[in-house]
Amino acid sequence: MQTPVTYSSFVAVGDSFTEGMSDLLPDGTYRGWADLLAARLAARDPGFRYANLAVRGKLIRQIADDQVDTAAAMGADLITLVGGLNDTLRPACDVDEVCALLESSVERLAPACKQLVLMRSPIRRGPVATRFLPRMEQLFGFVGELAERHGALVVDLYGAQVLGDARMWADDRLHLTAEGHERVAEAVWQALGLPAEAQWTLDLPPALPARWAARRRADLRFTRDHLMPWIGRRLTGRSSGDGRPPKRPELRPYHDQ
Repeated sequence: MQTPVTYSSFVAVGDSFTEGMSDLLPDGTYRGWADLLAARLAARDPGFRYANLAVRGKLIRQIADDQVDTAAAMGADLITLVGGLNDTLRPACDVDEVCALLESSVERLAPACKQLVLMRSPIRRGPVATRFLPRMEQLFGFVGELAERHGALVVDLYGAQVLGDARMWADDRLHLTAEGHERVAEAVWQALGLPAEAQWTLDLPPALPARWAARRRADLRFTRDHLMPWIGRRLTGRSSGDGRPPKRPELRPYHDQ
């Protein structure tokens, strides 16, 4: 009989996707796939420890500078690294530079843990994804090369049709819903060799097309509440994560808040 895979500690590195937006809890904080994964791993090990260094809005250089060495020094069994997608949405993105920074991060993290996990991020189907898709696919292709060279696992969320469904995305059209995060947690869980608890790639039921007026109202709300503030931050050089600390900056027992 095969010995079950065990992980006694987990450090999550990245941006808003790993911080947990937009899986909102009643107290106004975000949960997200990394917290969900940590909870499941903690259920198998009472002494399980968890840190989440991810901060919304961070570019790959900021992740490399601010999070990678800290994560490497923690000596965790499991590290996840997801970053670079925010860069691809910037007009002047140099994808080769993004890939180089990702590679230097992997070179520091892979030897510092039992298992490093990388991801091809999920993408909401629509005009924004279409516009930036060549950049994203270049990045995702490089993620596969990195994983092969450094013994990392790759979780292919981009290849999962269901995670492109607009119903899996919050009103800001940039972050997954609670169900989307639950599916990501299951995807990573299975990639780690742990027994499946759900079929995370299962498609949603067919949806009735929204009426024209409802679509226009949704587009106007999105533009007012999310797109214009995002553009404003870009024009003024600000980020949603400016001055924001990680929600779990230390590798501590999971239930020790």
